[in-house]
Amino acid sequence: MWPAQSNNNSNANSASNEKNNLRTLGMTSAISVAEPKPMDISRTNELKEALKPYNVFESEEELNHRMEILSKLNALVKQWIRDTSIARNMPPNVAEQVGGKIYTFGSYRLGVHHKGADIDALCVVPRHIYRSDYFTSFFELLKMQEEVTDLRAVEEAFVPVIKMNFDGIEIDMLFAKLTLKEIPDSMDLRDDMLLKNLDQKCVRSLNGCRVTDEILRLVPNIENFRLALRAIKLWAKRHGIYSNVLGYLGGVSWAMLVARTCQLYPNAVAATLIEKFFLVFSQWKWPQPVLLKQPDNVNLGYPVWDPRVNVSDRYHLMPIITPAYPQQNSTFNVSVSTRTIMQEAFENGLAITEEIIMGKATWDKLFEPPNFFGKYKHYIVLLAKSLSAEDQLEWCGLVESKIRHLIGMLERNPHITLAHVNPEAFPPLNPESGKHCSMWFIGLAFSKCEKSEKSEKGENINVDLTYDIKSFVDTVERQAEQINMFKEGMWIEAKHVKRKDLHTYVSPSLLKKERKVSSGMHRNGNIAGNGNSGSVSPRSQGDTSGRKRLSDQTLDACGKKRRINEAEEQTENTTLVVQSCGEDSNSGFSMDEYKPNLSTNKDVRYCTYNE
Repeated sequence: MWPAQSNNNSNANSASNEKNNLRTLGMTSAISVAEPKPMDISRTNELKEALKPYNVFESEEELNHRMEILSKLNALVKQWIRDTSIARNMPPNVAEQVGGKIYTFGSYRLGVHHKGADIDALCVVPRHIYRSDYFTSFFELLKMQEEVTDLRAVEEAFVPVIKMNFDGIEIDMLFAKLTLKEIPDSMDLRDDMLLKNLDQKCVRSLNGCRVTDEILRLVPNIENFRLALRAIKLWAKRHGIYSNVLGYLGGVSWAMLVARTCQLYPNAVAATLIEKFFLVFSQWKWPQPVLLKQPDNVNLGYPVWDPRVNVSDRYHLMPIITPAYPQQNSTFNVSVSTRTIMQEAFENGLAITEEIIMGKATWDKLFEPPNFFGKYKHYIVLLAKSLSAEDQLEWCGLVESKIRHLIGMLERNPHITLAHVNPEAFPPLNPESGKHCSMWFIGLAFSKCEKSEKSEKGENINVDLTYDIKSFVDTVERQAEQINMFKEGMWIEAKHVKRKDLHTYVSPSLLKKERKVSSGMHRNGNIAGNGNSGSVSPRSQGDTSGRKRLSDQTLDACGKKRRINEAEEQTENTTLVVQSCGEDSNSGFSMDEYKPNLSTNKDVRYCTYNE
């Protein structure tokens, strides 16, 4: 009944069609249609075995449990729609026929969810059922179910959602009202005309299902795609680059990159696809966009990603475009730092997979996490605290959603070449009684751009981040107050921590990992905060709103600013300057005409700070 399982049957039915479509899927023809060799199949079997310890596969029993949950939820939706229709004076025999349905999307719909993963679902209703009904009467109906716990509604979100735990499985359920009298069980959401006259929130809610279904339609072999995607998702999570909200890539973006690789190598098995994935995207000429098909020629009035029309789209650093109308860039949050980090990870992944192919390494090496806490000399630690578990869940969600704005401010600092945020939220080593706390760490790489008397004398460069941190804290607090979330005991604090002092925040096991890290990542420098601890918190700081960094003022007002010549910048930041490289295999949609407007290299300046 549920799409995540049904694709296995459709594979066999469409096998003959796949052979005919191998060269036509995607924006360009395939790079290679070579059939797999026995060694490729052997390596793929080794990959499957290597993945098992990471719990990326569910048992048949667990899969059946998910299907039972979705069946119960679907029945609840139909019951609610029927009862609501009757309450609006619809004859009972008509109310029985109006339908309504639960659709799935995301990793479950793609068939790549791991053990214990949540399910992304969409509740589709006919035109006489409203969003207000969904967040009132349906919410109350869910409350009455003994299987439902941790029920919460986020009605004012960009994409409104009801979150719950249903019989042990986390479910995020969106809502969409169509302009139809009835919603039959056979309805295909890929029909673009279903979007006509819908509000933006409904369009966004439908987009998850439409994009997921289109990805599955655009890959030549679903089984190979799924296994390769499972491996790439695990690799991305283990390497700390799986988080859309923090400026890395989320699940749908990784799926589209793997799907594009499948289009370019349509007959390749998973082991080969993974190596080709790293080969293609370690050489991709960003900001050249990744597209799975020619954008649809549909005009229903909704905004779509198009740099020829939208000036702001020309400044996206790593565009990966969804294949369903209205097309969007799924990587809008990517920054200079996060793109640099992912590019380095692609190159590292290519080196390791080449070793695997030559028999010099096993798949386990690909999934070894890098030593984040040994990579930098300086870190910012963000601490979010509250008085209850429920408050902490909300508070952490808000703080996490704003961290990428702090990364952007740090990137604009003339002395910082890279701000590397670890997506994992760590608990404190020594929790305070009655308080809940989560910590995020940001590694900082500094530029040695001052060949001045100070550096020649061996003196350290002072970098004042007080303004950046204070701005970030103010933004989080202001947002919390605007949405009436800010409660007593909610607290956010930022501290500068040197690598040698990390043992007071994270366990020794994390610090003792030995792994060679890239050269050129460590930079000297001191971070000046307010007070000896280097911390900035909303209640302990004086008003610094009137103090601006000189780098935020005009060049005329800062006579000591000067540009570093290109040669010096390349020498000091060889591993950090973002450059385009490699041949573009997605050349059907060129951005060459916009490149004069795109700034990918960092503007590194010398600047003193007046206190």
